[in-house]
Amino acid sequence: MVAIGRNEGERLRRCLESVRQQAAAVVYVDSGSTDGSVAMAQSLGVIVVSLDMRQPFTAARARNEGLARLLALAPQVNRVQFVDGDCEVVAGWLPAALAFLQAQPAVGVVCGRRRERHPQASIYNLMCDLEWDGPKGEVKACGGDALFRVAALTQVGGYRPDLIAGEEPELCVRLRAAGWTVWRLDEEMTLHDAAMHRLGQWWSRSKRCGYAYAQGAHLHGAPPERHKVAEARRGWVWGAALPLAIMATAALAGSGPALALGALYPLQVARLALKGRRSRRENWLLAGFTVVGKFAELSGQLRFHRDRLRQRSSGLIEYK
Repeated sequence: MVAIGRNEGERLRRCLESVRQQAAAVVYVDSGSTDGSVAMAQSLGVIVVSLDMRQPFTAARARNEGLARLLALAPQVNRVQFVDGDCEVVAGWLPAALAFLQAQPAVGVVCGRRRERHPQASIYNLMCDLEWDGPKGEVKACGGDALFRVAALTQVGGYRPDLIAGEEPELCVRLRAAGWTVWRLDEEMTLHDAAMHRLGQWWSRSKRCGYAYAQGAHLHGAPPERHKVAEARRGWVWGAALPLAIMATAALAGSGPALALGALYPLQVARLALKGRRSRRENWLLAGFTVVGKFAELSGQLRFHRDRLRQRSSGLIEYK
């Protein structure tokens, strides 16, 4: 098992204690914690890798280095569970996931249901919980918590260490191109603690999503994959094209037609809410924030394209 984190405190303790009796070996990759995380992990008998923070940090790089240490310690390991340090692995997940991989030799990675630990603590936590309730069966991508077949990972070269976001879907693109499949089981997998209580945190997280959409489309947007092209396009339509159209209409045709065009925003919220399968409150909240979030996503996309044109790497977009 490989866990990654920085300054996660008690969240990391719960994470490590949830797996150290189940895994053949546990590696914790620390990215410059100042809260005693390293000493705490060592006290639990966990192998610690402290990243060289003189190099740009990414979660992808941390996972690669954690896997390398794990295989150096236990070269016989042929499955690896990755987990973020703010997540607790649910009892029963590892046996179920391992059994599934054993029975399905074409599956390269399997994930389950990640839940938010405190979904009612804030609307932002609730949105995380709703976001992670994805379809079951064969899917296109997993998240940060997943059980991988080591042979599949090594075949495609692991994670791209230069990606600051969206590294898991990008990896799954390459896994599927290599002939592996990705599955999500109808099993509880992890409890996550987003600890989001402010609008700014949610905005930063949405901005990071936009960055990942733009970078994913840039890397794998060509047919037949069209990776993240639709997500990136929606950010441009709702975050840029429609506001510009409203301003142009107001200048050329007056406020009436401009207001009519602006009504597309509440209509889109209503459309998404009425399609929702949750409670009425959850459907409307998620729909509203989804539409508003397009502006944050566009900001992230613009940041990616600025970095690309300047041929420079970007620092992390963190929300906590």
